[in-house]
Amino acid sequence: MNSKYKIVVIISLLLVTLSISITFINYFVSLNSTEKHLKNQSLPLSLDNIYTEIQKHLIEPYLVSSMMANDTFVQDWILNDELNGHRIQEYLDAVKNKYAMFTTFLVSEKTGNYYTQDGLLEKIDKENPNNAWYFRFKHIQENHEINLDFNQNLSNSLIMFINFKIFDKKYSYIGATGVALKISYINDMLKMFRQKYHFKVYFLDEKGDIVLCERDIIHEKNIDELSNLKKYKSEIISKEPLNFEYENNNKKVLLNTKYIPELNLYLLVEANLDDFIDDVKDIFYINLFVSLFFTFFVTGIIVYMIRKYNKKLEYLANNDLLTDINNRRIFDSKLEHLILIHQRHNQPINLLFLDIDNFKDINDKFGHAIGDKVLIRIASILKDNIRKSDLIARWGGEEFVIAYINSSVEDSLLTTEKLKDLIENDYILKDLNQGNITASFGLTTLKKGDKASDLINRADFAMYESKNSGKNRISIIN
Repeated sequence: MNSKYKIVVIISLLLVTLSISITFINYFVSLNSTEKHLKNQSLPLSLDNIYTEIQKHLIEPYLVSSMMANDTFVQDWILNDELNGHRIQEYLDAVKNKYAMFTTFLVSEKTGNYYTQDGLLEKIDKENPNNAWYFRFKHIQENHEINLDFNQNLSNSLIMFINFKIFDKKYSYIGATGVALKISYINDMLKMFRQKYHFKVYFLDEKGDIVLCERDIIHEKNIDELSNLKKYKSEIISKEPLNFEYENNNKKVLLNTKYIPELNLYLLVEANLDDFIDDVKDIFYINLFVSLFFTFFVTGIIVYMIRKYNKKLEYLANNDLLTDINNRRIFDSKLEHLILIHQRHNQPINLLFLDIDNFKDINDKFGHAIGDKVLIRIASILKDNIRKSDLIARWGGEEFVIAYINSSVEDSLLTTEKLKDLIENDYILKDLNQGNITASFGLTTLKKGDKASDLINRADFAMYESKNSGKNRISIIN
C-alpha cells in the first residue's frame, strides 16, 4: 500500500472502530444510565453536527463580506471614484453572482449613498427607520456584525445580513459593506433537531441577545429573560465550551455550549432528560449512523485532498513552471534509469546540451518578461520537434538538455540541425528580439561505463566549444 495512504487508513479504521465501539457500549450502558449517555455522547455530537452545518452554509458569506471590506478597490473607489457609480455596481454584482449571495451592498459614509448590485438604492437618512441599522452599526466598537430578520416582502424568509466596516489606510471609517443571504433553511433545521432529537437550539451574541432560534418556540429576546439560565450568563457567554445541568419546571435539563469564532456567536443546545427515556434505541442507531457517516465523509475528503495535492506537488517537483517541461532534478533521475536499461541492451543514447546565445543581452535590452517569453517559445519549439520517446528538460537559466533515446548519432545530429534552424528562423522569436535568436549546441554519445554525469559533462563541454567557436553552431564530442 502506498505509504501516503497508510496513515489515512489507520486513522479511518481507528475512527470507525472507536465510533462503533462507543455506540454499542453506550447502548447497553444507557439502559441504566440515560443521563450519562445524553450528557457525554448525544448532546456533544449534536452540537458538533449543528456547528458543521452552520459552518458549511454561513462561514463563506462571512469571509466574502470581510474580503469586500478589505478590498483596496472598494476603499479607493469610495475615496476617489464614487462619481463612477457603475463600477461599484459591477463589483457588487460580480461578488453576488460568484458567491451566490442573496444581495450585496455598500454604503458610503462620505455621500450617504446606499448601493446594491442593482445600482444606487437610496441615500441613507437618520430619519428613515429602515436606515437605523447603519447609524447604529457605525458607532459600535466592533468592525462587523450579523443581523438576522424575517423579511415580510420575501415570503417571510429569514435573512442574514453580514455587515463589515470599511476603513482607509489611516484606519478612518469611510463606509460599510456586506452581503445578505436567505437562511430560512436554518429554522427548518432547528425545528428538525427539536422534533426528531428533542434538542432546543439557539444562538446568543456577546450581550446575551438571542439572535437566532426556531420561530414561535423561543419568544425571549435575551438570556436575562430566561429565569433559569440568567444566573449562568457569564459562564455561557464564554469562549470555553460548557456542559452542565440545570432545573427547569422541576425537570432536569442538560445544556452544551460552543463558541463559533467565525460568527462571534455562542451556540446553545438544550436537552430535557425526560424526553430521552423512551428514545435509547433510536439514539443508538442515530449515533451509529452519524458517526460512521462523518468518519467516512472526512476520510473521503482526506483521501481526495491527498490525491489532489500529491499530484500538484509531484508536478511542481518534476516540472519547470515557466516552460512546462521537465526540470533538472527529474531529468537526472530519468536519465540515470534510462542509461542502466540502454547499456544493458546496448542501445544508443545521445545527449544534446544547448544554451541560448546572448540571452543576457535580451534580458538587459527588453526586460525579463520578454526573456521569459523567449524561454517559453524555445521550449515549445524543442518539445514539438522531438519524439515523444525523447527526454527534454530545462537545465537552468537559458540552458536546455535533450536525451535522444534509441537514436543514432546521425539521426540525432539531423534533429539537432533542424532545431537549430527552427530557433534561428522562428518569426515569433524574431519579433520578440527584433532580430534573430540563436543557440549553441553540444552533442555527445553514451559510452560504455558512462554515468549520467559523464554524459552531461561532455555535452556541456561540447556546447562551450560551440560558444567559443562563434556560437550558433553544433559541436560533437564522442
